[in-house]
Amino acid sequence: MTSQSWRALRVKKYQFSLRLFLFLNLASSLFSMLSPMHHILAITVPLVMITVISAGLLLGHWAWAERKINIPTISILFGCLWAWHVATKTPLMQQPNFSYLVIALLSVLFVGAIAFSNNIIAFTLHSFPVLVTCLLLSDGDQWLRMIYCFALPVIGITIQSVIQKRYDNFAHGLMYKLLEERQTLNDLSMLDPLTGLYNRRGLQNRLETLLSLDASGHYVLLLDIDYFKAYNDHYGHMMGDQALIQVSAAIRNAVRSRDIVTRYGGEEFMVVLTSTTPEMALETAERIRQRVYDLKISHMFNHSVATNVTVSIGLAPLLGEDMEGALEQADKALYEAKHLGRNNILTSEALQKA
Repeated sequence: MTSQSWRALRVKKYQFSLRLFLFLNLASSLFSMLSPMHHILAITVPLVMITVISAGLLLGHWAWAERKINIPTISILFGCLWAWHVATKTPLMQQPNFSYLVIALLSVLFVGAIAFSNNIIAFTLHSFPVLVTCLLLSDGDQWLRMIYCFALPVIGITIQSVIQKRYDNFAHGLMYKLLEERQTLNDLSMLDPLTGLYNRRGLQNRLETLLSLDASGHYVLLLDIDYFKAYNDHYGHMMGDQALIQVSAAIRNAVRSRDIVTRYGGEEFMVVLTSTTPEMALETAERIRQRVYDLKISHMFNHSVATNVTVSIGLAPLLGEDMEGALEQADKALYEAKHLGRNNILTSEALQKA
C-alpha cells in the first residue's frame, strides 16, 4: 500500500464515520417523532432541526463526497441540538423524569459510540452537552449514575483509540519498510550482480526517462574485451570475473555520472553518452580505452595487441529514439574495430566513409 493509498483509506474511514453519524441522528430524530416516550408527542424545534440538517448533510455529502465536512463542528452542533431537545421535552414529563433522562443520554451515547468509535474528541463534543443538560435537570442523587454511563464509553473509546493509533503507527511503519525493500529489490533487479552496472532492464528504464526528457545529442558506445574467451580459458573464471569487475569500474570512472553504463553481455559493455558532441564522444571513448589499458591486467593471450587486457570500441549516434539502429551501427563499427587489430576505436561515420 502506497502513501497515497493510505491517505485514501483514511478519507474513506472519515467519510464512513460522518455518514454513519448523520444517518443515526436522522434515525433517532425520526424515531423520537414517531414513537413519543411516555405517550407525550413533543416535536420540538431542535428535533426538527436535527432531522432537516442530518438529512440535508447526508444527501449533500453523497452528492459532493469530495467536500470535507468538519466532524468536530458537526458533533458539537448535534450535541447542542439534542441537549436543547431534552431541555424542552423534560418539563412535559410527569415526575419523576429520571428514566427519560437516562434513555435520552444513553441514546446520544449510543450514536456517538457507534459513529465515533475511534474519535474520542468527536464523541465527547457530541455527548457532553446532553450529559450536562441531564445532570442539571435530574436530582443530585442521580448524577453518579449518569456520569458512570458517560464515563464507560469514554474509557472504552479512549482505549480503542490508543490501540488503533498504535496499530496504525505499526502498519504505517511496516508499509514504509516494505516500500523501501521493494525499491531496493527493484534497484537490484536493474543491476548486474557482478559489476554493479545496469543490466538490460536497468538500461531500458533509464533510456525511457532519458528519451522522454531529451532525444537529441546522445551517442552509443559498444565495448568488448579483446580475446576474453582465451583469458577465461587459461586464467579461469574467477580471474575472469575479477577482470570484468576492474574493467567495469574503469569504464564507469571514465564517464560522467549522467551517462548510462551497462553490462550488455558476457564481456560486452554499452555506454550511452548523454547530451554530448561527436568530438566529446570520441574523446570519452579514447579515455575509456586508455584507462582499461592502464589497468595492466596481465593477458598473455592478447599478445597480438598487448600483454594486458584491452577493449575494442564501436561508436554511433543515437538518432531520435532509434536505439536499435544506433546499436546496429555501433556493433558494425565494433566488429570492424576488432578486424583492424583490436584495442581500437571506430565510429559509424568513419565506417560509412570507408
